[in-house]
Amino acid sequence: MRAWLRKERYGKWWISGVVVVSCAALSSAVVGLESDGEGSDSVGVPRAVPRATCGPDDHPETALQGQVPAALRASGFHGFNCNLQLIGQSRGDGANWQTAEFRDAQANKGEDAEEEANGPRDGHICAYHGTGFSTVNRTHLGVRVLDVTDPTNPTPTAYLTTTSMLDPWESLKINERRQLLAANNGHNGGAGPEVDVYDVSGDCRFPQFLTSTAVGKADGSTGIPAAVTGHEGSWAPDGLTYYGGDLAHFQYVAVDMADPTEPKLIATFNTGLGAGPPYANAHGLSISDDGNRAYFVTAVYSSFVDLPDLGNPNVVQNNGLIIADVSEIQARKPNPQVRIVSKLLWRDGKSAQHTINVKIQGKPYVISVDEGGSGGNTPAGWNAACAVGLPAWPFARIIDIGDETAPKIVSRLMLEVEDPANCAMVLPDLVGRASFTYGSHYCSVDNRRNATTLACGYFNSGIRVFDIRNPRRPKEIAYYNPAGTTTPSTGSNHFSNGQWVAGGPDWCTAQTHLDARRGTLWTTCQDNGVLMLKFERGVWPFEDSRTPPGQQN
Repeated sequence: MRAWLRKERYGKWWISGVVVVSCAALSSAVVGLESDGEGSDSVGVPRAVPRATCGPDDHPETALQGQVPAALRASGFHGFNCNLQLIGQSRGDGANWQTAEFRDAQANKGEDAEEEANGPRDGHICAYHGTGFSTVNRTHLGVRVLDVTDPTNPTPTAYLTTTSMLDPWESLKINERRQLLAANNGHNGGAGPEVDVYDVSGDCRFPQFLTSTAVGKADGSTGIPAAVTGHEGSWAPDGLTYYGGDLAHFQYVAVDMADPTEPKLIATFNTGLGAGPPYANAHGLSISDDGNRAYFVTAVYSSFVDLPDLGNPNVVQNNGLIIADVSEIQARKPNPQVRIVSKLLWRDGKSAQHTINVKIQGKPYVISVDEGGSGGNTPAGWNAACAVGLPAWPFARIIDIGDETAPKIVSRLMLEVEDPANCAMVLPDLVGRASFTYGSHYCSVDNRRNATTLACGYFNSGIRVFDIRNPRRPKEIAYYNPAGTTTPSTGSNHFSNGQWVAGGPDWCTAQTHLDARRGTLWTTCQDNGVLMLKFERGVWPFEDSRTPPGQQN
């Protein structure tokens, strides 16, 4: 999520190598609406994902898929649900952008094949989530730690209040292999150069503080000119490198975590697209299992979108996916260089948020999620996108990377409310609204090595769960959109950004955490806090769904 962005160029570009983009990618993928067979219709316009079939006791949506009509917002939104039931909640002071989960040493012991694949029969399951950087009327500050072993009774056990944990923004991540929790200083979208690390290897309900270390100091003492500012973050799977996305300086950063008590900056680098126009930036990412590939996003934000040119297919695009070779960082070569392998850019979305590298039916894919529609996240952008037949609100897409030099979009997980064909039913209903409404933000899978299920948080559209076993034909199986709150949650950025309205729909912006053995998921929505949900009518898990620790996002 973008809190603010400077237009000036910062520092130097620290990326080298050759860009490899196929002719097909240049001619069609760059515009993002190419006809790709089953993933779009005959004229290249993506279709909405088929709706979930709800049960007789559910409270299904009353308008378009994903829509909360103005009349319901005005009278007090009571929520929608389809095949998901709320079984536990812990609101606290609210939540902000991201969640993480850890199953402690006892919980990670697998005594049989089912337990090895799906997680614990006994032991603790711990939840972690950030809160906004505010102190007014707060009961507790910082990252909340909860014991969610009993999904009907999520119980707070600790609050982490070191520098970065006061507001980790989108950088709060667990590494299962090293049993470490880390975040960078993302206060209000970007602050200092600190990285905080906690040990969760003992009792995950009470993380043990290891360090809060400044990396990439502004005085250049690390030998790299640009300072480091927190915002996003992700671990390499081996837990030896923590990567950050720094919006203030248009760069990604790599931090050595071999000794988690002494994080050290290895390198800073950017996508090569940030100088603009149209000004692309760093944001979220994921790393391959061997640590040699990074799946970066290159993100174009609302303030840099040229609205008059949205309908021009010849305008260069800078929003999308970059596959990069980071093997020199993984190997700890001196002065490591990053080589771009390929780019896939599109014009039917902006503000690229993050990626998840997965395998589906044994084949490699990247799930890439935007947080801005084709015209960005403003009413002017919504109208401009609709005027040229582009989606005004963002969604996830599934990208085939079987040939990593020529990645290809195979499907888009667009809701009916995001379909440009429905603009006439959506735009008048949003008069007076600003910024985020119906778009996606964070998604998670059940198992990165064998993904069957994708669950996403959409701002006003709630939690949406999709069957992705056929990546060209994803379909929705369940959703839960919580009731609006009538009193503010002071740790919510929905509230602190001035977007909260009593009784209005929440912002559901965080990762979800699926549990195949229990048939549950948990997540946070910003005003409602932690939500524990259970699937109904046997819609999930599927026969081949597994949720091993550390493989969900």
